[in-house]
Amino acid sequence: MKQLKWWQTAVFYQIYPRSFADGNGDGIGDFKGMAENLDYLKDLGVDALWLSPHFKSPQFDYGYDISDYMDVAKEYGNLDDFKVFLDGAHQRGLSVILDLVLNHTSHEHPWFVESRSSLDNPKRDWYIWRDGKDGAPPNNWQSCFDGSAWEFDPQTGQNYYHYFLKQQPDLNWRNPEVKKAMWQAVRFWLEMGVDGFRLDAIGTIFEDPAMPDNSVGMSMVDLGRLYFTAQTEGEKEKLWPLFEDLFKYQVEQPGMHALMQELRSVIDEYAGDRVLVGENDMLEYHGNGHNELHMVFNFPLMRTRLISPAWVRKNQKQRLNKLYKISPNAWPCNTLGNHDCARMYNIFGDGQHDAELARLNLALLLTLRGTPFLYNGEEIAMNDYMLDDISLFRDVPAIWQYNAMVKELGMPEEMALQEAAKGTRDKNRTPMQWRNAPNAGFSPKGVTTWLPVNPNYAQGINAEDQQTDPSSPLNFYKTMLRFRKATPALIEGDYQLLKPRSRNYLAFLRKGQKQTCLVVLNYSGKALKIDLREAGEKSKVIFSNLDREGQSDALGKLDLLPYEILIVEIR
Repeated sequence: MKQLKWWQTAVFYQIYPRSFADGNGDGIGDFKGMAENLDYLKDLGVDALWLSPHFKSPQFDYGYDISDYMDVAKEYGNLDDFKVFLDGAHQRGLSVILDLVLNHTSHEHPWFVESRSSLDNPKRDWYIWRDGKDGAPPNNWQSCFDGSAWEFDPQTGQNYYHYFLKQQPDLNWRNPEVKKAMWQAVRFWLEMGVDGFRLDAIGTIFEDPAMPDNSVGMSMVDLGRLYFTAQTEGEKEKLWPLFEDLFKYQVEQPGMHALMQELRSVIDEYAGDRVLVGENDMLEYHGNGHNELHMVFNFPLMRTRLISPAWVRKNQKQRLNKLYKISPNAWPCNTLGNHDCARMYNIFGDGQHDAELARLNLALLLTLRGTPFLYNGEEIAMNDYMLDDISLFRDVPAIWQYNAMVKELGMPEEMALQEAAKGTRDKNRTPMQWRNAPNAGFSPKGVTTWLPVNPNYAQGINAEDQQTDPSSPLNFYKTMLRFRKATPALIEGDYQLLKPRSRNYLAFLRKGQKQTCLVVLNYSGKALKIDLREAGEKSKVIFSNLDREGQSDALGKLDLLPYEILIVEIR
């Protein structure tokens, strides 16, 4: 087997800069705070950091609306502060990848300011402008965030296209000048020493140039009305194809693979095995295995209410088989959480055994074949914080959703607030909980943080208290991360499923060149006695999250405890 690249052996940890650590005491995370906590990350046991957008931005979408691709948001510091952070990470053996937003810029970016200034401005064609039809938008396309995908600009009498917020106009990637400018920004950061990029929303980069109307004939609000008035889950499920058809001509259009190949060629100009990770689950973005993206996320793994053995088996069969057909070297990438979705503790919990299931799901990520991505705060069991006042929301799409539900759907304010609180990304972006102190130690006492701090920091959901508790979530993360690092089969071994019909537990082998491990994850509250002689004759338990004293570890009559994580070396 070929020697693995650094990004294939690494565990990545996502930092959401605004909420990670406030170094200057203004209520907003920054590079000073991040740099001061690099030792925490090194001690945790991760190997690489994915930094959500840190670029200059008016923050309508909190960094995903960029006004300068080669500068730092003033709230976070400056380029020198970034270099201190980057150098500090590298000195500790931590790689750093940045979040690169290709689809759109901020409406305050100088490119767009020029583009909208006149019909004949040289940068007019850097964005997507069209005439309206009889006083209406050019077509019936929708934004996934806030109504029509078109915004009328009275300065020139035309409409510009935005898949996301109206403050995020889409770039015209069919213009060679746009590509040239964006590749210049990519090189700027590569030359500074960053180790690669996570590519945001790549599926939305191109649109159908003919711009036909979609066939749904309804707006997001119309579909939302049908969804919220549906009487059964079955009725809601029937609406999903309509949501997909709504954006049929706005996503995954021809041209993407050629563009990713061009970006890959830019990345490959630089030494150090720089990496590209796509915010997409389409395995086709691997190209032929070495000419497009290095990894795409296994989002289908997390598209369920509860992780179950059957769900994981189905997912792995589909993903790994398709990956292998692309290339034996195409590499998986697994995650169960990020800044855009509910936290693992909430979304995959059952309300009774949330802690046990959270540990099982971490073990799943760290034992499946592929590169794991973790989200900041999960290691201390941070959970979603449901905001109870719309004035506390910062997530613009959620505020738009709330207003649409109240004003256009006629929903009572209390009900609309509950729906918005469940759907907003604010709930899983609250400040990191460092200690049992005012503002959870994120900001000094008396400072108003950019989002409210979850008060459960006072109940032990904070890093400092958990450091000294051997049974804490934080120390479990440390133990598992170090165990993975010391177990070659879990990093480079092939995946071989065992017991394909087991309802309560997941069992599989990781078969490496010098080591084979059996992984058994009991997703039930039952003690089980199972026969796994097919895994091998001689074995040794090398990891369990529970006390196995008095339990059989003979593979023919293996005792498996409730919610146990059991890893056995096959000899």
